[in-house]
Amino acid sequence: MSLSFQTMAAIRFGYGFRPGEAPPQSKDQLLGQVMDAARSTPSFPAGGIDGRHRQIAILQDQLRELRQSSGGDETRRERRKAIQKQVQQGFQRDANARLMQAVLSPNGFHERLATFWTNHFSTSANKSLPMRMIVPLYEAEAIRPNIGGSFADLLRAATEHPAMLIYLDQAQSQGPESARGMKQKKGLNENLGRELLELHTLGAGSGYTQADVRAAAMVLTGLTIDREEMDAVFRPGISEPGRHTVLGVSYGGARRAWKDYLALLDDLAVHPKTAEHISRKLAVHFVSNQPPEEMVMVMADIWKKTDGDLMAVYGAMLDHPAAWRDEGAKARQPFDYIVTGLRALNAGGGNGAAADFMKANQDDDDDGMAPPKDMVGEDNAMGGDAGAMAPDPANEAKSKRRKAFQTARALGQGALRRMGQPTWLPPSPAGFEENFSAWITASQLAERLAWARRASAQFGKDEDPREFLKSTLGDAARDETIRVVSQAPNKISGLTLVLASPEFNRR
Repeated sequence: MSLSFQTMAAIRFGYGFRPGEAPPQSKDQLLGQVMDAARSTPSFPAGGIDGRHRQIAILQDQLRELRQSSGGDETRRERRKAIQKQVQQGFQRDANARLMQAVLSPNGFHERLATFWTNHFSTSANKSLPMRMIVPLYEAEAIRPNIGGSFADLLRAATEHPAMLIYLDQAQSQGPESARGMKQKKGLNENLGRELLELHTLGAGSGYTQADVRAAAMVLTGLTIDREEMDAVFRPGISEPGRHTVLGVSYGGARRAWKDYLALLDDLAVHPKTAEHISRKLAVHFVSNQPPEEMVMVMADIWKKTDGDLMAVYGAMLDHPAAWRDEGAKARQPFDYIVTGLRALNAGGGNGAAADFMKANQDDDDDGMAPPKDMVGEDNAMGGDAGAMAPDPANEAKSKRRKAFQTARALGQGALRRMGQPTWLPPSPAGFEENFSAWITASQLAERLAWARRASAQFGKDEDPREFLKSTLGDAARDETIRVVSQAPNKISGLTLVLASPEFNRR
């Protein structure tokens, strides 16, 4: 191990150092973060889990009333725009809360795992208007509570959640020979069956066939959503009758039931190919784009011995020597970079100055749906006084609030969009890229440099760049970076150089 344990633990397995927060001192402490976090409630969705279910029901009622209303087209359009604006504002609050959850949590390893599993079981809030409310709930109630349990439980929770059923069109799938399928002349949708095998469990190239995909989709028929309650239900009338063979195992029968697809999920959760596929994904995410095969096999063996006990698999990863060498092998994804940067700059009492500013300036007084001006053009991208408005003597306070909102948006969700990793909006069911080359490019580095400059100017006026370098990178700082930062012409330039350094952009 070339770096100290504390530095490697904070940078590789967490979201970096935060002033006043002690880094993990042992592997047991890292694993303990997972259990500690399980006893706490995430800061999203707004209103909590029960409150969000009620909000979704209200939205469904509003949309139903809108469809059934007898008003003119213009009236209906205005009403729909008002509903969309309200939902979008709520989504932005949830996305901001998700960002600040990672910034403020002392359980960095758990937060990283939450990001990993949410990406592994990707859904997108762009699928429909209700999904803007459902996807944050999905991470809070399906992913996070199951991070420290068995993979079988996590797989079931993710697969059965309305977010997944809507995103992969399972709500549209009906058995071709089912009672309702024949009556409505609607058929099978294979999306969930395909992604279940290719992405969520076995992995591409693991030996399954198109026949297995179709059979898995048949087993899954009947699993759908109740659009009144927006919850998962099983409807026998749309399930394909008969037995269906997936990977040589037969599921179903003349009378179909929940237990058919649950048996399929349980079998896939403990399949040897699933153990290898997801052990490799974990190692790729945390350690290296090309992790040692021996490390992956050790993790997979533990998976097989424990029937997918995720804590045991994490422990096997942390126990392997490869987890603690070759620092800088991974590029920080944009979310990782911004969270780590905000944590590094988050000095001060309470939640810290950066966190207090970001949390206090979430809402725009004028229009929560309007994109911030810093997202419109390159000149406004992160520098200068992006989005500044001309002083209005009659309403100077409002002008200041709007400028603060635009700054917070530029340093948070606006930056994530510009860098290509908007919260809960992955480009496909495969989620966001892991490869180094996807995130360390000329355009990416330009965006990061602009972000570093603006964040430093906003939050770092009282920081000594040399001390900031020590507290942010510890013994990961290279001699060249130490030299360049010590020669910076002013504080803001010095801080910017730290946040733009190769060491800070890698883990």
